[in-house]
Amino acid sequence: MNAAQMPLTEPTSFSPERGAELAHSLAGLRVRIASACAAASRPPGAVTLVAVSKTYPASDIAAAHAAGQMIFGENRVQEALGKFPPLRQTCPDLRLHLIGPLQTNKVRDAVRIADVIETLDRPALADALAREADRQGRMPDLLIEVNTGSEPQKAGIQPEEADAFIAQAQSRFGAKLTGLMCIPPAGADPAPHFTALATLAARHGLTVLSMGMSADFEAAIAKGATHVRIGTAIFGSRPPLTTA
Repeated sequence: MNAAQMPLTEPTSFSPERGAELAHSLAGLRVRIASACAAASRPPGAVTLVAVSKTYPASDIAAAHAAGQMIFGENRVQEALGKFPPLRQTCPDLRLHLIGPLQTNKVRDAVRIADVIETLDRPALADALAREADRQGRMPDLLIEVNTGSEPQKAGIQPEEADAFIAQAQSRFGAKLTGLMCIPPAGADPAPHFTALATLAARHGLTVLSMGMSADFEAAIAKGATHVRIGTAIFGSRPPLTTA
């Protein structure tokens, strides 16, 4: 990557007011997660919160970290590159999950910067990840994204192809393949999708289930989610997208 291609580094300082706002949001969300665990007869701490920081500034990540949040999710590799290296200079315990569709031409940076890649969904991506892991001598943990609703516009392995793909990935990546991820169709009842993902994971002995977002995480916890990906319930409405 040349200088013209390097992502801009975002400022990481935050105001006391924003810090207090995010600390309050996180505290309330943790209470809701604990309550959902109790309602599902699951132990406290059974669910990991991934704070989805895509489109939010690095200063918000720093403020959430100051309130005790360590794990964050980003959709785009390039955006993560602008935020996490400077943040890790002062917050080395930050963990980054890549939760958006991953292009093969972004795999080098993804392997270098991510702790978890949640969107393995095709053989070509598996090949690219294996090559890059060999080159760098490191491999993030991996989740396979399953397109439980068979939506043509969405990433993820198709349900009818999932068993074979999971078995191949387990043979190739071993313990680095830890679980599955899904995003149910918008407007649909998410519970059957969460149940389907949990059943599929159990069939292959996978223990990590990344499912549930701001609107449906309690339903996901009831169906066995181990990780919930939540953005707006923590950070508020997303900034408008720009073309600049």
